[in-house]
Amino acid sequence: MKKSEAVEITTFKLKSYTCQQFIAANNEIDDFLKRQPGFISRRIFQKTDRTVVDMLIWDTVKNGTESMHRLMDELSESVVHDMIDQNTVEWNINQVVHQL
Repeated sequence: MKKSEAVEITTFKLKSYTCQQFIAANNEIDDFLKRQPGFISRRIFQKTDRTVVDMLIWDTVKNGTESMHRLMDELSESVVHDMIDQNTVEWNINQVVHQL
C-alpha cells in the first residue's frame, strides 16, 4: 500500500529577478521546510511564459496547509516574498488520489 501524499502547487511571476536568483534566495525557506512535519520534497521550475512553479509534496493536506501558515508568519520578512509579484500568486494543495 502506498502512503498518502498531498501536492501543493504555487505559481507566480517574479518581479525583476531571474529564477536562479529566486532559488538562491530560498535557503531560509528550504531550511524551514525541512523541519516541517510531513514535508517530503520540493521542486521549482519555470515555464516558457516565465511563470514559476513551486511544487511541494506533503504527507497530508493538513500538514502542508499548517506549514504554509507558519511560513507566512515566521518568515514574513523573507526577501523571497519581495521577489514575487504578489498579484500573480496562485496557491492550492490537494490530496493525491492516484499514484503510480
